[in-house]
Amino acid sequence: MASPCCWKPKLGYSPTKSWDSDLHYTVLIPARLASSRLPGKPLADIAGLPMVVRVAQRVRSGVADSVRIVVAGDSPEILTACAAHGVEAVLTRQDHPSGSDRLAEASAILGLDQGDIVVNVQGDEPLIDPGLVESVAALLVEHPDAAMGTAAHPIESVADFINPNIVKVVLDTAGLALYFSRAPIPWWRDGVVSGQMALPELAPLRHIGIYAYRVGFLRAFPNLAPAPMETTEALEQLRAMWHGYRIAVHVTGSAPGPGVDTPEDLDRVRNILRGFT
Repeated sequence: MASPCCWKPKLGYSPTKSWDSDLHYTVLIPARLASSRLPGKPLADIAGLPMVVRVAQRVRSGVADSVRIVVAGDSPEILTACAAHGVEAVLTRQDHPSGSDRLAEASAILGLDQGDIVVNVQGDEPLIDPGLVESVAALLVEHPDAAMGTAAHPIESVADFINPNIVKVVLDTAGLALYFSRAPIPWWRDGVVSGQMALPELAPLRHIGIYAYRVGFLRAFPNLAPAPMETTEALEQLRAMWHGYRIAVHVTGSAPGPGVDTPEDLDRVRNILRGFT
């Protein structure tokens, strides 16, 4: 068997990849009106559309017509905005402690079966690549032993590698996650000992916050006890791993477009979209 240090993940994603009409799944877009850094964020105007509507339309532009796209909102205002632009939406409770809890409620409202696949696309990702959505959904078909799927891309700078706000992931040879961390992993022992401030030969991977779930697992997840390492790292996906669930990871060659968390982020995305049109 080849040494793990020499294994390189397959970069299976291409922006021009066509969708698979035989792949059936539902995209759920959680949208919460309250936001400490950007109040009313889902309804923020981006090039003439509420942000959550733009996210839904962005996804629709690159997936099969059979894919159902539903916004899981926490307020009537979000549902009204979606209805005005032909986007399906359901009303969920306002007191959910996490996005996964909101998705679990939405899956129940929609009557999805235990074995169905849902993809969680965040409502503040108006530049998400639809091809990535398709690739993450396909993971659960390709990996029947996995309860979740997600994505990552190679890190290209030491600054990103050591930044605790950038989550890293290491994989096994089958493309399943071994661990997620805010720490720089895998740690390049020999390079650090020799005083080299450079990335290891095997590019470390940055986690991208998009998830696919099997509905049965999604509904069970909120009832799982929090994991000690989840609390330490402040990474919810570690709860699934602590309880023995596997997470498949799709490796893409490029970083995703910026999301929107702050007013500055909103201005940046608006400027990017102005450059597109």
